Amino acid sequence: MFHVVKPSQDRLDLELSGSLDAEDMGELLDELYDKSDGIKNGQMLYRISDFSMPTLGALAVELFRLPMLFSLIGKFDRCAVLTDAGWIKTAAKVEGAMIPGLKIEAFDMDQVDAAEAWLAKGDAA
Repeated sequence: MFHVVKPSQDRLDLELSGSLDAEDMGELLDELYDKSDGIKNGQMLYRISDFSMPTLGALAVELFRLPMLFSLIGKFDRCAVLTDAGWIKTAAKVEGAMIPGLKIEAFDMDQVDAAEAWLAKGDAA
């Protein structure tokens, strides 16, 4: 399951739980792309709970849409990830190191205030 909200002109908030199959991944990427229209130097806040590794079909959809993903990623400067899953925190660190221009920081689910403060710090930088 996923839910995407655009709380301000330069921010998207995402909630992910469960598992994503190919159809879900396609819908999620379409919604992210549509809602990111007009965003520059944006921020993202992910809330990821009870999340399972996406299916192989979902990963294939993601790979097929890499050009769209690169365009999407280029609209954002900071991404805070709220999760209690160690493997997701590790994945966030790896992605943050591999994606130029995008800072990614992982926080525990109960550290919403710290995540919000870290995102806000990006506005001042």
